[in-house]
Amino acid sequence: MSKITTLLAGGVVLTSIPALADTQINNYTAFAGYTGLLNTPSAEVLKKGSVDIGYNNQLDLSGQQYVDGHNYIFSAGIFDGLEVSGMIASNSMHDNLIVKKGEGQIRDLSFNLKYQMPFVPKEWFNLAIGAKDIGGAANQYETYYLAGSRQWNDFRFSAGFAVSDRVTGQMDGAFAGIEWQPLDWFALQLEHDADAVNAGLRLTVPKEWLYDVGTLTLTSKFYSNTDHAEKDTFWGINFTMPLFTQAKLNDPTEAAPAPILDNHLKREAAFKAHYQKQRELAQKPLDEAKQEISERDSYSKSLTLQARELKNALLDDGFEAVSVGFNRDPHIVVSFENYVFNRNDIDAIGVVLGRIAEHIDEPNAKYSIQLLNRGMPMLSVRGHVDNYREFINTSVTPDMDIRPGEMEPIGSVSWVGMPKTNSPYFKPRLTVGPSLDTNLATELGVYDFSLAVSAAVDMPMWYGGGLSVVAETEVAKTDDFESHRPFGPFAKQSGITQATLYQTLELPYGIYNQTHVGFFKEFHDYVGIKNETSWLSDNGRHQITADLAYLEYEDYDAERDYQTLSYRYNWVEQDVSFHATAGRFFYEDSGVKLETRFWFGDSYVSIFAQDTDVQMVGVAFSIPLTPRKDMAATPYGQVKGNEAWRHTVSTRIGEEHNNLAIGKALQLDTPVSINRTLLNQGRLSSSYIYGNLARLREAYLTFR
Repeated sequence: MSKITTLLAGGVVLTSIPALADTQINNYTAFAGYTGLLNTPSAEVLKKGSVDIGYNNQLDLSGQQYVDGHNYIFSAGIFDGLEVSGMIASNSMHDNLIVKKGEGQIRDLSFNLKYQMPFVPKEWFNLAIGAKDIGGAANQYETYYLAGSRQWNDFRFSAGFAVSDRVTGQMDGAFAGIEWQPLDWFALQLEHDADAVNAGLRLTVPKEWLYDVGTLTLTSKFYSNTDHAEKDTFWGINFTMPLFTQAKLNDPTEAAPAPILDNHLKREAAFKAHYQKQRELAQKPLDEAKQEISERDSYSKSLTLQARELKNALLDDGFEAVSVGFNRDPHIVVSFENYVFNRNDIDAIGVVLGRIAEHIDEPNAKYSIQLLNRGMPMLSVRGHVDNYREFINTSVTPDMDIRPGEMEPIGSVSWVGMPKTNSPYFKPRLTVGPSLDTNLATELGVYDFSLAVSAAVDMPMWYGGGLSVVAETEVAKTDDFESHRPFGPFAKQSGITQATLYQTLELPYGIYNQTHVGFFKEFHDYVGIKNETSWLSDNGRHQITADLAYLEYEDYDAERDYQTLSYRYNWVEQDVSFHATAGRFFYEDSGVKLETRFWFGDSYVSIFAQDTDVQMVGVAFSIPLTPRKDMAATPYGQVKGNEAWRHTVSTRIGEEHNNLAIGKALQLDTPVSINRTLLNQGRLSSSYIYGNLARLREAYLTFR
């Protein structure tokens, strides 16, 4: 079949199919690292918030022939219609290519992008453009393509045109493919990849069989008529899962809402019956006066009881520094610190507001809540209890006044019990998580790592301040991280890596300043001072941060310092944030770093580029390694996981070589920081809460 015939046939198929099918065919990851068939792409992309981790043994050796090897692929749908992936291709896992002088082997790390055009009507077809092996120093698989796909019943037809420099001719010209999926778990694929005809089958393990975590797909490429392969058959395996589940308002699959409103009506009816009985007893004006006083006393007692029950519920939830009060308006006031919903403060706010709606039944009652952190007022929310109760029961958008900092003064408040019950001070908070250094696709191996267990202790001791100590214990590493081996100097060392006293100050105009003084270990041992100043706009969209440090070596007379300035814009509506940092970094390299983070709940996948003394691009991801709700603190402390563990992979660009560049654009990271600890990773704002009202409600319904 000629390339012209293939292109014409694919075009006729795409334009002649009458309509899209009602059932959607599964999307699969091709052996080449993008969503598609076997060697060719389709116009489909991974759903936003989904990741795919895959392996196959079809190695395209420098674009010259297909051999038995290793392909490791990580793909993510990071935006509506945008898919990114990284791929490691290697003949061997551990061969030292420097000692063996390569011996015809390859070990390559490549990045791929695909974007599905949004302006093409879905009832016509899907259209996508993509690039494979972009950036980097040695682009073994550089490919650019345009692909179109359309589904009809159990079939999906794809066709397109690509440009590449492979000797095999793969993806260098017109390509086309057909997928047939008669069953949810079974699919056959047939394609022409601009060089050869390939056929394969896909078997998918249902998500229900894997505890609804994700789906597992097994692939067999059982036929190919290419002249550039040492064998015809190859296999692969992929695991696909969503990074988060988006809470929705008015979700038709949601169970019946909690009977909070029913409880409210019953209690309100009982109060009315009591008041009516008191009125019937009143026969004379004097008695009527006594009745009014009696009603007022009964009212006060009932509100006191409700506030006491509310406070007990918040303490049972694990909140600290809890204060609950009320006045005669009536206006309910709650102040608290959150050390249990460490992944996201919005969960804590949702639970507190839900508890107020659950326990406070006075007609026309107002509420004000104050979120504290290290004793400092961070955010206040104000509204009407009945309105928020209706939001919980019916998903009607609540009317709330959300402001940063301290709440407005409220007069004549009577506090229930002692204010700030369950003090957060002098309780050690232990955070346990991995500390990992890796090198991918080097001449020494596909994957080299040094892994340690990190234990960070934070002890708040006074208003805005406390003690922070971090220690690591190495638990595993590859041979290349052993002493006297190439990566040995960069292996994790057991011992204390940080020990500082910190103090945070709340300044006017939404400015926060935090200073750490003490010991820092970054390859060498240092003592010194690190200062961070950050401003967050009222709506949370803009954030400016200055990060400064002055350090002295412990072992000899020398010093090190760095100064950086960062700006972040939060596109809340699309869960995307843009970051730019410029200045002089830790290892005296100066320049700029740009990063875009695509958020999925409490996780994100980011793409970054930096230009200091070398140019680099890469991807990073951050995931929580702790439950949404951690254990409540005891008098002896608290143990939790890392709420935002980050890992990065990067490569050089703009040069003829791809030598490792370690420690570039580096800033000191402390477990207690303004952005991470105080500002909820930059999400503590009215715009973020309004953009995630469904999660606000879902948090209470989940943890009540």
